Amino acid sequence: MTPPKLLLRGVAKSFEGKEVLRAVDLDVAPHQVVCLIGTSGSGKSTLLKCINLLVPVDSGDIVLDGVTITDPGVNPNTVRQTMGIVFQAFNLFPHMRVIDNITLGPRKVHRVPRAEAEEQARELLDRFGLLDRADEYPDRLSGGQQQRVAIVRALVSKPGLMLLDEVTSALDPELVGEVLGVIRDLKAEGMTMVIATHEMGFARDVADVVGFLDGGVVLEQGPPMAIFGNPQQARTRQFLQRIVDAGRL
Repeated sequence: MTPPKLLLRGVAKSFEGKEVLRAVDLDVAPHQVVCLIGTSGSGKSTLLKCINLLVPVDSGDIVLDGVTITDPGVNPNTVRQTMGIVFQAFNLFPHMRVIDNITLGPRKVHRVPRAEAEEQARELLDRFGLLDRADEYPDRLSGGQQQRVAIVRALVSKPGLMLLDEVTSALDPELVGEVLGVIRDLKAEGMTMVIATHEMGFARDVADVVGFLDGGVVLEQGPPMAIFGNPQQARTRQFLQRIVDAGRL
């Protein structure tokens, strides 16, 4: 049996006495796409930040490729070099061209020579239809283009795991499709991903596993057909019914 790429056991996190995550368990197999759904404030974004070690856990273990990355002796910066994370805000440096935004990490962190880093960046930009934007500044790009650049920036260091946090939330509706298309391409290439999303149709179509978070707990998880078609928990059914009533599924 193939060991999981990512394993969470009993992960808990509180802020100023408020429990945001409570004993979260999650398994992510290699090349699997796990979509986290739930209301705003259910803990999805915090969970991704804990996986990336941007937020320290209060208790529990996070294991990546067989290594418990939440152990005190583990260097978070070393761990982060093996995964990419993309937030709903693009977080591009406005004073840098697209090509410089993308190559900054490889050059400064991985010590990749500029020429090599730029070659890799341009290959990715070409793949995602952005090569003609390489020398532009972010404010000259549409929101969808900026988010695709942010994804390329996360991919350029060849991560083994991608974390995507509501990457379409800041986009106009007509731009959502182009970003979701990039994620579909990554799935087709076998990228392991954990995605927090409000796009229910996308989660149903792309995810291998859907996890419903409520009150900081993964209340229910399973294949999309099971979660969307026959949820076992009353709270999951209530959440999905509201989504259906709003015309979003």
